[in-house]
Amino acid sequence: MFSSLCKTLRSSSVTKRRDSPHSILRWLSNVPENTVYGGPKPQNPSQRVTLINIRQKHRNGEPITMVTAYDYPSAVHLDTAGIDVCLVGDSASMVVHGHDTTLPITLDEMLVHCRAVARGAKRPLLVGDLPFGTYESSTQQAVDTAVRVLKEGGMDAIKLEGGAPSRITAAKGIVEAGIAVIGHVGLTPQAISVLGGFRPQGRNIDSAVKVVETSMALQEAGCFAVVLECVPPPVAAAATSALQIPTIGIGAGPFCSGQVRMDRHSVVVVRPEKLLLLAIPRVLVYHDLLGMLQHPHHAKVTPKFCKRYAHVGEAIDKALSEYRDEVTSGAFPGAAHSPYKIGAADTEGFLQALEKLGLGDAASAAADAASKMEAQMK
Repeated sequence: MFSSLCKTLRSSSVTKRRDSPHSILRWLSNVPENTVYGGPKPQNPSQRVTLINIRQKHRNGEPITMVTAYDYPSAVHLDTAGIDVCLVGDSASMVVHGHDTTLPITLDEMLVHCRAVARGAKRPLLVGDLPFGTYESSTQQAVDTAVRVLKEGGMDAIKLEGGAPSRITAAKGIVEAGIAVIGHVGLTPQAISVLGGFRPQGRNIDSAVKVVETSMALQEAGCFAVVLECVPPPVAAAATSALQIPTIGIGAGPFCSGQVRMDRHSVVVVRPEKLLLLAIPRVLVYHDLLGMLQHPHHAKVTPKFCKRYAHVGEAIDKALSEYRDEVTSGAFPGAAHSPYKIGAADTEGFLQALEKLGLGDAASAAADAASKMEAQMK
């Protein structure tokens, strides 16, 4: 059978492409040759977002949008809304699995979420969180875990938390292994044992300087972006100014290069256990019942017996589109959604510390951010 197949392939190759000795290789490839060798091409909205697109947006001063997703339906919504980056966050531990922290979720559980998201989100850059306990022991452990997230999870990049020397070394090792990395500083939920809970960071001079220095160390390690979580806007502005890579803010004010929405901090949580009809003869799938999936493909596979009680999918698509538009226009986040403050005295001390570090531009950015936030609050 194999020899017969080879004979068929050879004859087909010779018949159709006599002019090239390598035509059989091209005939067998599932990727057109010009896709690989044709050089860079301009992006359009239907193409996959890559690191090149993220860097282009950052260079052009265009805000970057990031949203978390944990399953196929949410990934489809992100895809439809045109979100730049989809993060499969370890916050799934709290939002999906019902834990009080992000610590319990395992790598195998994260990989299930990653694979589901990868099936639904065809356009965004896909980033998978490294869960607690899977990268702290050694650089080799970190690289091995990151490899699994890409190979088994279908992700494009990984995110890791913290700025301890061992985390910086791990990030550097992962980048050197050929895997793109996003760093994460400020409030790092995996470190709540040390932090004493989910506490904002950067609210005094030492903590604020540490946020900036850690961000710079992650950049030096090769990270292509840094998430700043729950830090005062002037601190985020200083870090953004000091870096040559994008900063993605969550609870860090409007002065970052982009924004991320994570379900554990945001907005709409639908509790399916209250909506699923449990009487066996009348059971409905809650995605169908709620009208969550609006893509034409899902309209074809929705059972005829299903009654739609809501149009949640339309509301989700509308909310994601509004979020994308507000981030792009700079309307979100404003002062009302930048709740973490640094006192006037600490702000002045922070500016002086930045000047001593030779970060004059960062100090100017922080001072400007502080005055703008004060003006918005009036």
